[in-house]
Amino acid sequence: MIPQIERDLQHTYKSLSDAERQKFLGGTILLTGSAGFIGYYLTNFFCRFRAELGLKKIICLDNFMLGAPTWQANFTGDKHFAFEKFDVIRDDVAAIDGAAEANFVIHMASIASPTFYRLHPLETIDANIWGLRRLLDFYRDKNLAGLLFFSSSEIYGDPPPEHVPTDEYYNGNVSATGPRACYDESKRFGETLCKVFAQVYDMPIGVVRPFNNYGPGMKLNDKRVPADFAKNVLEGKDIVILSNGAPKRTFCHIADAAAGYLKILLHSRYDYFNIGMDKPEISIAELAEIYRAAGAELLNYRGQVRYAVSDDKEYLTNNPQRRCPVLDKARRLLHYNPTILVDEGVRRFLTFLKEARA
Repeated sequence: MIPQIERDLQHTYKSLSDAERQKFLGGTILLTGSAGFIGYYLTNFFCRFRAELGLKKIICLDNFMLGAPTWQANFTGDKHFAFEKFDVIRDDVAAIDGAAEANFVIHMASIASPTFYRLHPLETIDANIWGLRRLLDFYRDKNLAGLLFFSSSEIYGDPPPEHVPTDEYYNGNVSATGPRACYDESKRFGETLCKVFAQVYDMPIGVVRPFNNYGPGMKLNDKRVPADFAKNVLEGKDIVILSNGAPKRTFCHIADAAAGYLKILLHSRYDYFNIGMDKPEISIAELAEIYRAAGAELLNYRGQVRYAVSDDKEYLTNNPQRRCPVLDKARRLLHYNPTILVDEGVRRFLTFLKEARA
């Protein structure tokens, strides 16, 4: 039987056109934040399809602030792969072997879980602003084919109903002083840096605003809802909702989302895009029921859904009530077409976790 991670990686690969895949030929890729959720998936993707894409080298960097991954051992001995401890805020990227020859750069080095970025606000700000600035300064006169900056759908804040679904031209409703500001506002300023560097130095910078990803690579202690519910299911405990269950989201499986990220990277000119899934927009309560049903089907789960109040007094402060993207721009310019609906995606995620535990 084909492992779930292989099926997911194949899905991403097949979502790229032949012309897009050919752009990687002979390339070196540098990724910051490789130990995180999306770092796990993209690193595995590039290593799995290195030969098919004709990649020369894959350079992965992370400061391991939230822990060093064990999965990197899977690639030990691969001369085309390097995983280095590196602090993008302070360390000199010029000291990394092969970094100057990188054709593609993906900057993911930022804490993305609200629980953890509120514990480390300065590090979050620094990675999104100073770390990004150091990369932009280093690569502004290099032979780049694409640089991808991970912004966030959080830059939109809590949009009013008339701006949901939300397109890229909505300017946002964000608190500059709230508990999430270290993340939201640093992502916003990071986007400004990208715009200015693209304008002044003609750099091929792409900006992505991800909407609620989940799937392989998401740690069970991530403290975001898809991970919390998965952890409850795997441990055989009740699924606990730490709100009234009413906030609504769309959820995008990483196998779809990663295809969008790569399409932006390969777009090779400045632009910014929503990447996610635009249907169905469901409540947190409905998501919990999807996890409960999938857990019962796949893992003989017998828990129930219940409600509680978080010990974290600011857990829900500035929490958006709705989050749903307009994807017209990505569909038109990138031919981005996500297909994994949340019911299937949750089953894929739980299957991956089940196989990893076996």
